[in-house]
Amino acid sequence: MKHLIDQASWNRREHFAFFSAFEEPFFGLVATVNCTRALAEAKRLGVPFFLYYLHAALQAVNQVEAFRYRIEDGQVYCYDRIHASATIGRADNTFGFSFIEHHDELADFLPAANAEIAAVQASQGLRLNEQTGRPDVIHFSAIPWVRFTGLSHARSFGHPDSCPKISVGQTYLEDGATLMPVSINIHHGLADGHHVGQFLAAFQERLG
Repeated sequence: MKHLIDQASWNRREHFAFFSAFEEPFFGLVATVNCTRALAEAKRLGVPFFLYYLHAALQAVNQVEAFRYRIEDGQVYCYDRIHASATIGRADNTFGFSFIEHHDELADFLPAANAEIAAVQASQGLRLNEQTGRPDVIHFSAIPWVRFTGLSHARSFGHPDSCPKISVGQTYLEDGATLMPVSINIHHGLADGHHVGQFLAAFQERLG
């Protein structure tokens, strides 16, 4: 479900109007999270690390209200629950889009997520459809080959888009800890650095 934000009383109404007029209203940053405990826990559970941290990221996204805002026909809505449209790689080095539904418990999240990944890997093309193109998602991708320090996204400015984009990079060891870069891009009319900081703190808490 979604709820309309009353812009007349919204404390971000001027921010929204200002940044919505930009050709590129998204801003982004890259930070590092410690995933030492998360990696160990995923191994203990026999869970793919990708799905373990994707679930943690979705929990963090749903915890921060600004990450649940979407712009539709000039209006701002807050969704009750956000899912993931994640890029899934294939053996031929192409990828397809997926729709991975969020569940609060990891055990409930995994079956449908694994089934969707298998469906993408057995398919061809981008898999653009009503599910993968839903507004109540984050756009999520993993780039496990690169320890990036910056990241930009291909965007069509003529296509309305207000979904946050979260990407993770290659894990690496530093001073005995396993670290991972995380890129967050989000519409500046809907969120500021404060909200990105809230997401990163919640994500780190979920990772342990």
